[in-house]
Amino acid sequence: TVSLTLSPWRAAADHPAPGALAAGQAMRILTGAEVPAGADTVVLQEEAEVFADHLAFRPPRKRGANVRRAGEDAEAGAVLLGAGRRLVPQDLARLAVAGVASVEVRAPLRVGVLSTGDELIQPGADPAAPGIFDANRPMLLALVARLGHRPVDLGCAPDSADAVRAALDRGAEGADVILATGGASSGDEDHVSRLLVNEGTLATWRIAVKPGRPLALGRWRGRPLFGLPGNPVAAFVCALIFARPALEVMAGGHWTAPAGYDLPAAFAMSKRPGRREFLRARIAADGRVERFHSEGSGLVGGLSWSVGLVELADGARQIAEGDRVRFIPYAGLGLA
Repeated sequence: TVSLTLSPWRAAADHPAPGALAAGQAMRILTGAEVPAGADTVVLQEEAEVFADHLAFRPPRKRGANVRRAGEDAEAGAVLLGAGRRLVPQDLARLAVAGVASVEVRAPLRVGVLSTGDELIQPGADPAAPGIFDANRPMLLALVARLGHRPVDLGCAPDSADAVRAALDRGAEGADVILATGGASSGDEDHVSRLLVNEGTLATWRIAVKPGRPLALGRWRGRPLFGLPGNPVAAFVCALIFARPALEVMAGGHWTAPAGYDLPAAFAMSKRPGRREFLRARIAADGRVERFHSEGSGLVGGLSWSVGLVELADGARQIAEGDRVRFIPYAGLGLA
């Protein structure tokens, strides 16, 4: 047993001890107090016996135990948070504990969202009216906001080159980047891709991804433009896989690959070669991955049913139940 003389002083939070400890001495210290000069170790009260004039405890004790060193979390001059980092609540704690009250941040990226098509009617309209309810615009506006950007509603343009041009011009004036759905293929009324070719810049057109073959990437009046497919599921998948990381870079962040992991499949299927596929999926109670019953890119119910995507690589593959597949939760795509 080690026995030390007990000092009559004590140290408490914001009330430091009035003097230093000499060799062979101990002092009572409360949580959060400054360690007295001359002391190098703290022994927990429940591990010691305290008497009127001395303290006893069993060795060995590691020197420095239960002591928080000044600057141990971050040395003077260290970079607490690097540029391009999206701040999360725990980052604010890191800044606050270092005494930092403010930091420079970038303004939110303004992302314009446009739907195109004569067939589109707006939610709330008479369901007996001819047409299809516009699911893409409300979905993408909410997606943009969820990703931390500022959504700009560009409305719904009919199938007219002049109307689409005017809507894109509004986007170029009031947004930093444009997401347009529909009109990205090669039909007579696919005005987005045609306008990019004739009056803008078309960098990429069509991709080997399912769902989502018609995808136009270009610039309109100097603004980056994503011409997403018209089918809602394809628009959602392409927005997450292609637009999401690009928007993060435009906002001042870093390009991030989708975060996923391998799990056993609860389904069997045959995949043809030539296209990378993304299946709406969720995790069953037994830890296996289920896929939505249909691959139809117009079935929006599968998006609500799913909690992530299964990614299948470009080549052919025969999947049996129990085979490992790559599952990407929506949280890994920025939708935490």
